[in-house]
Amino acid sequence: MTTLLDAVREGRTDDIRPLLARLDRGGRKAALEELKALRKEARGWRWDERTRVRKAILVAGAGCHTGAAGCATWLGARDMRDWVHSPYPWVLEVLGDREPDWLADLARRLAARAVESDAEYRLVEELARRAGCPLPVSDGMVRAWAERVNSARWHGGSGKPLLDVLRADARLDVLVPHLLTMPELPSVVAWVDSGSPADYWPAALTALVAEGRLDRAALLDGCTARLLRGGKPTDLRFCLLVVRGLAPTAEEEAARVADWMAMAADGPSPVAGHAQEVLARLDARGALSVRQLAEVSGGVLFRTEKKLVRAQLIHLGKVLRREPSAADELLPVIADAFGHPDTDAQERALKLAARALPAASPEVRAEAAQMASLLAPVHREAARAVFGELLEDVPGTAAYEEILPPPPAPRPLGPPAASMAELTEEVTAVLLRSDQEDVSAFERALDGLVRQAHSGREELITALEPALAGQWWAKAPRDDVDRRMLRGGDGLHLVAASLLGRISRRAVHDGQTRGEAKGTCCHAALDAIVYARLWEAAAVVGAGTLPYLLATPTWHTGAIDAPELVERLRGYGELGVKAGPVDFAQALLRVRRTGEEEAAERAAALGTAEGDRLAEWLRADQPVATVLPQHVETDVPVARDWLRQTVTTVRRVLLSTDGNRLVQQRFPRTFHWLGSPHAPLNHRCYHWFVESPHWTAVLPEDGETLAAWLLPTVASCVDEQRGTTWLLPALAETGGPAAGAIHLALAYGLGARDAEDRLSAVDALLVLAARGRLDAELLGGELAQLIQRDSVKPGRLADAARTAAGTGAYRTVLSFLVPVLPALLARERAPRGLSDLLAVAAECAERCGPPKTGPVPGLAETAARGGTTQLVRQAIRLETVCRAGTG
Repeated sequence: MTTLLDAVREGRTDDIRPLLARLDRGGRKAALEELKALRKEARGWRWDERTRVRKAILVAGAGCHTGAAGCATWLGARDMRDWVHSPYPWVLEVLGDREPDWLADLARRLAARAVESDAEYRLVEELARRAGCPLPVSDGMVRAWAERVNSARWHGGSGKPLLDVLRADARLDVLVPHLLTMPELPSVVAWVDSGSPADYWPAALTALVAEGRLDRAALLDGCTARLLRGGKPTDLRFCLLVVRGLAPTAEEEAARVADWMAMAADGPSPVAGHAQEVLARLDARGALSVRQLAEVSGGVLFRTEKKLVRAQLIHLGKVLRREPSAADELLPVIADAFGHPDTDAQERALKLAARALPAASPEVRAEAAQMASLLAPVHREAARAVFGELLEDVPGTAAYEEILPPPPAPRPLGPPAASMAELTEEVTAVLLRSDQEDVSAFERALDGLVRQAHSGREELITALEPALAGQWWAKAPRDDVDRRMLRGGDGLHLVAASLLGRISRRAVHDGQTRGEAKGTCCHAALDAIVYARLWEAAAVVGAGTLPYLLATPTWHTGAIDAPELVERLRGYGELGVKAGPVDFAQALLRVRRTGEEEAAERAAALGTAEGDRLAEWLRADQPVATVLPQHVETDVPVARDWLRQTVTTVRRVLLSTDGNRLVQQRFPRTFHWLGSPHAPLNHRCYHWFVESPHWTAVLPEDGETLAAWLLPTVASCVDEQRGTTWLLPALAETGGPAAGAIHLALAYGLGARDAEDRLSAVDALLVLAARGRLDAELLGGELAQLIQRDSVKPGRLADAARTAAGTGAYRTVLSFLVPVLPALLARERAPRGLSDLLAVAAECAERCGPPKTGPVPGLAETAARGGTTQLVRQAIRLETVCRAGTG
C-alpha cells in the first residue's frame, strides 16, 4: 500500500495497475482511506501539482472501490472531472478484472450522473461494450452524443453532411428516442438555419425514417408529445419541422386528434396554427365529429391571435354550408366570439351567426341573442337586424359611467413601537430585508432606534445584541466594517452597528463630514441625502442626544403634516435640544406646504431658529427646483460597440430645472445639488441599477421636480432598458402640481418597449385620473411629440391604451388619444400601429360617447379613402361615432 501511495503522490499513473494487483480486498479498502485524505490535502496545492496528482488519485481510487455505487460516486465527483487530457483509459485498465454485471452497473450509474464531456461519454460507452449490455441512456449522455456528432461533422475542417454522420452511428436508434423526452433539446440539435434547413437535424431525422433506420411511429409520437407539452420556441420549431417532414398519413393524424385539439386551444401560436390546419384536414375527411369541432372551436375563438380566430370562423362557415344541421352545436360557440376583444372577429362571428340562425332550434337562437349584449356598440344595429325580436328581452344599454380606481388613500405611519420587544422585532425585520424597500417600516425602525437610544440605551443594546449577532458587521473586524460602511453604507445596518459599537467614532465622524454627493446625477444626490441622514442618526444613537427624529413621515408617501412638525419643534424647544441639520433639512423637504399659513404662524411663534426657518419655508410654498417648461432635445447614447469604438445615440425630449437660492444658502452641503440648476445636456449617470423607493420619500411634495430629474432614466424604457418605469405610480401619489415633467414621464412609460413597464405607466395614469390630476390634453400633446420624433411607437401606445380602457376608463383613454391622432392622420404614409390606435379610440368612443373636443382633424379624409384596410375601417368606425355626436 505504501508503494501505491508513493506512486500516486508522484503521479506515476502507469504503475498503478500492477501495484493494485498486489493488494487484496482489505488492502484496497485501507488504501482508499489514505487516498481520500490525500484527495482532500491536494485541494490546497498549486494547480499544476494538483492536476498531476489528481489523475493518479482518480485511477487508484477507482481500482480500490469494490462496489459499483462507490466507484461511480468517486469517478463522478465534481473535483475529479476537470481534465485537459482524459485519465479514463487508465481507469478502464484498473477495472479490467471486474465482472460484466459489475461493469454494467457502473455504466448505468455513471450515465445517470451529469455526463458533460465526450471523454465521459466514451467511458460509459466502453464500459457498456465490455459488459455486453445496451448503452445506458440519460440526458447527459444524449447531450454529449449530440456534441460528438457535431464535432464529427467538422472534423478536419471540411463540413460533412449531417445525414452521413448520423447514418454511420450505431447508437442512433437508442439515443434519438430519448432526445425528444429531454426537458430542453441540446442547442446543436434544436438550432436550424432557416436559409438552409436541409442539412440540419429535423431533415436528417426524417430522411433516416424514410431509410428505415428510425422508427416512424416513435419519432412522430415523441414530437407530438413535445408539442403538446410545450417548451422553448426553438424546441417547438424543431418538432414542428420533424412532424411536417414526416408528412403524417390521414390515419396517423386521425389517431392523434385529441392532441391536435389540445394544441389548437392552448399551444403557442405556431403550434396552434399547425394543429388548426391538421384539424381542418381531418374535418374535410369526415374524421372530426361536430361535437369535437365545437369543443376545439371554443378554445380557439377564446385566443387573442386574430389570424387563428379568423381562420377558425372561416372553417366554421364552411362546415355550416356543408352541414346546416350542425347549427345547434356550433351556434353557441360562434356566439361566444361576440365577446372577443377584436371587433373584426365580432363582426365575422355575427355574420356567421346570421347564417346559422335559421337552422338552429328556438332555444339555441335565444341563447345566442343573449350573447349579443357582448358585442361592441358598433355592431348593435347589425345585431338587431340579425336577431330581430329576440333582442327585445335583452336589457338595454345603461348610461355610461366612467370606472376609475379609488384614489389611493394616504396611510398613516402609526405611533412608535410601544415596547423594546416590539422595536427589536421591527428593526430585525427591516435588517433581514436586504433591499429595505418598505419605506414606512424603515422610517419607523429608524425613529424607534433614536427614541430608545435616548430613553434606555443600555436596555436597547441588551435586546438587540443577541437578535443581530448573525449580521456580517457583528462578526467582522471593526476596520473592515468601517471601510465597507464608508464606501457605500448599508442602510439601517449602519445605525444598528453604530449603536452596538461595531463602527468606530472616527468612521462616524468621517461619514458625517463627507459633504456633497459624489457624481453629477440625481440618483447619487438622492442617495447621498438618505445616507447623510443615516450617518447623522448613527452619531445620535451613539450619544443618545435626540428624543426623536423630526423627519419621520406622517404618511406612507414620506410627507409630514405641517402642524405635526411644528409640535415636534415645540418639543425640542421645551427640552432644549438642538435639531440635527440633516434631519431638519429632510423634514423641510417632506412637509406639506400648500395652504399652511396657520402652521407658519405657529412655527414663527416658537421663537426658535428652526421655527423661523419652517415658517419661511411654508410661506414661500415653492418647489425645491422649478421645472422649466421648454423641452430640451439632446442626443443620448443607448448602445456602445467597444470593438469598433462606436456609440449609437437617440434623440430625447427632456426637461431642465432652475436653481433654488434658499436651498443653496440655508441647507447643508449634501442638499446643494437639489438647489442647483440642471440641464439634461450635462446629465451623466453611471448607475447600473436606478431604483430606490426612498427617492420619492426624499421629495414627497415635489413630484414634478423629481420627475424632471428622473426623466432621462424613465425615457430609456422606450428602447434600451427594462424596469425604469417602476417609479411612475409613486410619482402619481406625490404632492405638488402634476405638470409637464410628470406627464412627459408618463408619456414615455406608455410607449415603453417592455409590456410590464407599460403596465406601471397604466397604473400611474389611472392614479392621476382618480386623483383628478391628469391633464389629458397635455399628455396627448407630449405623446404626439414623442411619436413625431419616433421615440414612442403607436403600436405600443395602443397596447397600453387598450389595457387602461379595459379597466373601464374609456373616457380617460379617449381624452388623451384624441390629441395624438391628427398629426398621425396627416402623414402621407400612415405609420405602423395607427389602425390599432384608431381601434382603441373607436371602442372608447362607442362606449363613452364622442370626444368632447369635436371632430378629429384628418379623420373624415382617412375614412373617405375607400377600401377595406384596417386603417380605413377603424377610421370609419370612429368617424361614425363622432358624426353621430354632432348630429
